[in-house]
Amino acid sequence: MDTVVINLWILVGICALTWILSLITNDTSWVDRIWSIIPAVYVWVFAAGASLANPILNVMAVLVTLWAARLTFNFARKGGYAPGGEDYRWEVLRARMSPGQYQVFNLFFIVIYQNIILFLITLPAYTVLVSGATTFGPLEIVLTVAFLGLLILETTADQQQWNFYTHKYAEIAAGREPQARFLTTGLFKFSRHPNFFAEQSQWWVLFLFGAAAAGSIWQVSVVGAVLLSILFVGSTRFTEEISRSKYPEYADYQHRTSPVIPWFPRRLTAVSAHPDAVA
Repeated sequence: MDTVVINLWILVGICALTWILSLITNDTSWVDRIWSIIPAVYVWVFAAGASLANPILNVMAVLVTLWAARLTFNFARKGGYAPGGEDYRWEVLRARMSPGQYQVFNLFFIVIYQNIILFLITLPAYTVLVSGATTFGPLEIVLTVAFLGLLILETTADQQQWNFYTHKYAEIAAGREPQARFLTTGLFKFSRHPNFFAEQSQWWVLFLFGAAAAGSIWQVSVVGAVLLSILFVGSTRFTEEISRSKYPEYADYQHRTSPVIPWFPRRLTAVSAHPDAVA
């Protein structure tokens, strides 16, 4: 059976499973719980299509597995797999919709659309498979190093975030007011979401593996990386809307710090420092 067909059957099964579980548990974070796992399954299926004999596919599968291990660990330690571990953003959206509207949103956006994206971002592996390319050359080495560098960047950002919020909640539990209410130091001094930057960039690197194998960047598999980036744009804006409603000083942070791509912070002026001056 063709590897795409196998993965499409897995996709259908995962959509059905996550939707049914969301209905049974009234928890719509089941796609979040498989987010870090299922892409690695798809890529290994593509690698198996070459009988695990294609070094490019094997490296891609290992890289995605490392990505999966990092994200799964970080999600687990934040309580993502624990009962009641639903993403707080879904609760906010649920409050803005009627029950019927939210269930439509759950089925078509949370379950189907996001699962399709998880499948599409792995299609560069299929591009490599059908191209017949097997030579792991200098370009593939550069892409591997780039992917690992982004993985280290994301791991570092996750750890800085973990350290900050562990300290913050320990201070609150002790009855003390934390000096800072959200993270603005370390990598977060140069990007409000350095982990989001690394996450998206890794899948663009994976796309380049496929483009290199095919000998052209004009590949339909780019749609996965594009849709993932669009999804992150919407998710980031919604997350920051919530942050700004909780912390008025977040507006200053938005003004001086790059949204996603790491860059040097801007200096606040007397006018721009006023919350009403930030759009």
